[in-house]
Amino acid sequence: APEQARQVCLNLIDTLIRLHALDYAALGLGGLGKPEGYVDRQVGGWCERFQKAWTDDVPKCEELMDWLHLHRPADSPHPALIHNDYRFDNVTPDPADGRTIIGVLDWEMCTIGDPLMDLGGALAYWVEAGDSPQMQAVRMQPTHLPGMLPRAEIVRHYADRTGRELPSFDFYYVFGLFRLAAIVQQIYYRWKTGQTTNPRFQAFGMFVAVLARVADGVIQKAAGT
Repeated sequence: APEQARQVCLNLIDTLIRLHALDYAALGLGGLGKPEGYVDRQVGGWCERFQKAWTDDVPKCEELMDWLHLHRPADSPHPALIHNDYRFDNVTPDPADGRTIIGVLDWEMCTIGDPLMDLGGALAYWVEAGDSPQMQAVRMQPTHLPGMLPRAEIVRHYADRTGRELPSFDFYYVFGLFRLAAIVQQIYYRWKTGQTTNPRFQAFGMFVAVLARVADGVIQKAAGT
């Protein structure tokens, strides 16, 4: 039901907020990552990975990468323990009610960094009901169901609960989309070069094009064009 979908959505985001609020130093996790220069490393690293995996049947994303370099924010004044692959697929709901989150899985990419980058990465997977048919075609989670919060409301909820000022979330969402495109392109490159034969990867080039198109749309809207 819509009320249940809304509650599980809020529980998902509130669990991420709880993660970001942990005192990682007190937990002995201060050496897990280096928050200084985190955004620079992420932008530069994912741009390099995309370029190395690029194939001539997907967008080059040159303007998109330039925009990310130009608009990258300063280091977060409030670095946090971040998951880096936070989504419905990587949490465990309580089987008793299906709404309470009782576990977070797949910690291999966790580090200390900018929590807004973590939220932006999560929202890259968040295809809402009003998104284009192309986005619906690449949707991997039930985030379009009645009751699920739209991305803008998730960002407002996160800001309200954390007290963080978010004058604009465009950079973090665009980066999340581009990072996901780079991940998908790396898989597509492996399929194109015969390193994997899984037939479902054949359509991943289209997936990359859709993500790049959505990111470009966010940039154009932000610029008022």
